Amino acid sequence: MEGLTIVRHPLVQHKLSLLRDRSTPTQMFRAVMRETATLLCYEVTRDLPTRPVRIETPLAPIEAAEIAGKKLVFVPILRAGLAMAEGMLDLVPAARVAHLGLYRDPATLQAVEYYFKAPEDIAARLVIVVDPMLATGHSAIAALDRLKAAGVTAPRFVCLLAARAGVEALRAAHPDVPIWTAAVDEVLNDHGYIVPGLGDAGDRTFGTR
Repeated sequence: MEGLTIVRHPLVQHKLSLLRDRSTPTQMFRAVMRETATLLCYEVTRDLPTRPVRIETPLAPIEAAEIAGKKLVFVPILRAGLAMAEGMLDLVPAARVAHLGLYRDPATLQAVEYYFKAPEDIAARLVIVVDPMLATGHSAIAALDRLKAAGVTAPRFVCLLAARAGVEALRAAHPDVPIWTAAVDEVLNDHGYIVPGLGDAGDRTFGTR
């Protein structure tokens, strides 16, 4: 599917299997989600621009490379996206973090915003939105609507697991936004959960069910 990258690295797929397993305890689930997010961050940032910089090694001066431009902004969709953002910060500790709170109305399955806090210059930065699940696509679409209203021009979206319907909905609403995920499942149930999926990522991360 255009605009969709499925990260098939063996480590990512192994960790996704641990996340899918209902017997994985909360502590391990949270740790593995963080580790998987670090690996996905490596993929979503592989085309960042660099610039030459002159440094000295212990033996000789050389021309090396450093990331060019302003620092990244990670935008976890609360609350489930927090563990993913922490994993990405392990790889890019200097990145900024914006927080976007959305909850899903149980009747309509539509996303309702309750919180947004971002760097003042977010429009001038590369923005990566993170959420474990791309199910119906409603939360992702609402998040990207909000960020574009704040001036963000080239956001990227990263999730652990997507449903085909969610990918199609997000691509239809925001065809300019590329998506990275570890897998795409075909089915959504009547409650908007991905099947076979991995359950409720927020509840499994924080042990609330």
